[in-house]
Amino acid sequence: MPQVTDATDDGALPPFAELVLDLTERIPPGRVMTYGDVAEYLGHGGPRQVGRVMALYGAAVPWWRVIRADGRLLPGHERRALTRYREEGTPLRELADPPRVDLKRARWDGQ
Repeated sequence: MPQVTDATDDGALPPFAELVLDLTERIPPGRVMTYGDVAEYLGHGGPRQVGRVMALYGAAVPWWRVIRADGRLLPGHERRALTRYREEGTPLRELADPPRVDLKRARWDGQ
């Protein structure tokens, strides 16, 4: 089973990080997966491990498409994420303050 660790000595990404980032790149615009969804889809790791991968290596992929299970925007990145969601037409719960992603309509199952 791939492990969540820092980059290898040769600078390569850990196998689990590669899996998480590959899946993140496949999430269609306007759709999202939670950290737990990603772990479940991959069949190992958990939400915290996925979150660590995204924090360490996620800047080059559409990071805003992997979210918290409650639909809240990533603290410290709310404005950037909200801009992306609106550009992509991601379903939002605009009446929430601040807005949240509408998981019932935006969640992607990997198919």
